[in-house]
Amino acid sequence: MFGYIRPCKPEMLVKEYELYKSAYCSLCKHLGKSFGRLSRLTLSYDATFLAMFHMSLKEECPGFSKGRCVVNPMKKCTYCNGGEESFLFAGAVSLLMTYYKIQDDIRDSHFIGKVRAYLLLPIVKRGYQKAKKKFPEVHQIIAQCMEQQSQVEQSPYAGIDSSAEPTAQMLSQVLLLLSDGTRSQELILGQVGYHLGRWIYLIDAADDIEKDQKYHQFNPFLKKFCISEQQDIFNNKEAIRKYCNSILNQTLSQAIAAFNLLKLRHFDTILDNTIRLGLPAIQRQILYEKEIEHV
Repeated sequence: MFGYIRPCKPEMLVKEYELYKSAYCSLCKHLGKSFGRLSRLTLSYDATFLAMFHMSLKEECPGFSKGRCVVNPMKKCTYCNGGEESFLFAGAVSLLMTYYKIQDDIRDSHFIGKVRAYLLLPIVKRGYQKAKKKFPEVHQIIAQCMEQQSQVEQSPYAGIDSSAEPTAQMLSQVLLLLSDGTRSQELILGQVGYHLGRWIYLIDAADDIEKDQKYHQFNPFLKKFCISEQQDIFNNKEAIRKYCNSILNQTLSQAIAAFNLLKLRHFDTILDNTIRLGLPAIQRQILYEKEIEHV
């Protein structure tokens, strides 16, 4: 995933931040234990959110214990005693997404991006094979949606909605795997995953506008505004920001509305902080605090 799903730290209580760090460290530990040490390189805020979201839907609440950091034994950490299934699931999703992102970079990226991707591929391949074997259904969902994503972006008719659809469907289907089997929860999880996946795709596209223009790569916002030169970005800066912010706000509001319908048993304040405060903060940072330079 992309690293955009993170909580708003200034608005967290100390105990909430400690719980979040415990989940982050536990995910790191399980990645290395289950998929190989190098798999820890795929550790992300997104995967931590997914692990905590998974645990929040279960009856049992994990306990916590002190231990040594698996990367730096001189450092003390707090780990979750339970939730192994959740950490394995989140770790597998992270590895599978990273693998297919690298494959996409090899296929479509500029020269430096291709070189970087070729260097990273052997590092994650072993973990990818293990994740594929442990979670074949997750692998099938991600592989199919990534292929659809590639096809859509090569189409001359690709627009904002069609470009975001494969990622939206992918996260929707992944979250459906967490359902307890009731129809109501399936509908809610599907909607949360769909709108969250759509937001992730669009915020990533907004974040990459300048880079994609520079290397002549596909970006739905560049296509929307018919931008081909850096000067065009600078001249249309406010219009681009306003449009991106509007469509992202619409998508995020729908994700929040669906999220509000969920019955969360644990970590509800942390997850709520992430959805309601963390994502809007990331959106503001990318759209309004990251200046577009006039070259």
